[in-house]
Amino acid sequence: MTPGARVAAAIGVLDAILAGQPAEQALTRWARGARYAGSKDRAAVRDHVFEALRRRRTLACLGGTGTGRGLMIGAIRAAGDDPDTFFTGAGYAPPPLDAAERQGGRPPAGDGERLDLPDWLVPVFRASLGDGAEAAAEALRQRAPVILRVNSSMSSVLQSIDSLKQDGVEAEPLEIAPTALRVVVGARRVARSAAYLEGRVEFQDGSSRAAMAALGVPAGARVLDFCAGGGGKVLALAARAGDGGATWFAHDADAGRMKDLPARAERAGARVTCLAPGMAARQAPYDLVLCDAPCSGSGTGGALPMPSGG
Repeated sequence: MTPGARVAAAIGVLDAILAGQPAEQALTRWARGARYAGSKDRAAVRDHVFEALRRRRTLACLGGTGTGRGLMIGAIRAAGDDPDTFFTGAGYAPPPLDAAERQGGRPPAGDGERLDLPDWLVPVFRASLGDGAEAAAEALRQRAPVILRVNSSMSSVLQSIDSLKQDGVEAEPLEIAPTALRVVVGARRVARSAAYLEGRVEFQDGSSRAAMAALGVPAGARVLDFCAGGGGKVLALAARAGDGGATWFAHDADAGRMKDLPARAERAGARVTCLAPGMAARQAPYDLVLCDAPCSGSGTGGALPMPSGG
């Protein structure tokens, strides 16, 4: 694909997302229909899309509109390039800019647009983070680091680092949690690495990993992850040494969110029982119930020890 064709593909995906389609679903549907796109093309389109979503307000200002086309015009301008070199209409490139698009666009006005935050959130952000508010907002506008969790029941941190390196992935320990690794080179190779395929490492945000590391699980406990989603938190608990004999359950109001959990659990050497909506009470009592509702990715879900018979 040419650079212009990649931009056109990103515009189509962004328009689908703006119409209400989940981002991953929109990207997957595009990739399935674009058999001509190689791995580098798919990665480039994905990068365009998520860059636009992270900086949506800024790019809408620079591009003159919040449509997929406007966001990509804004992204090209933000990078210091001329949109006319991408919007040529040649081949699969998007149609050329019209006069209004060429003359449109403006710098972001106000903190909300400049920081890519909703206007209502700006004062809350500043009150909460003080002098660190702008740095935190800037971090949210950048691609998040790829964080892995070492499955300590199968591998040590150093063993996992060495194994990843053999497959072209360089990782380093992350202070946020004892078994957390940050990928510094080769992030896109992780899913094809032996360490991942054999269950020795798993993708998990550092905050989620830290929350699970702080949670005590008695040996032999019955543990329910009530809003499990993909099941990353219950797998993190199940992987910890010293929790032998525990029984693990996962539940979600949308059972479809757990569809990959059985395969992930098998790869990790864990036994997790997935409970359909309405079935969690039938497996009670539990010694511990983990609840991140809705699953926010923040790693700050609550964990409640249950009284006897709870």
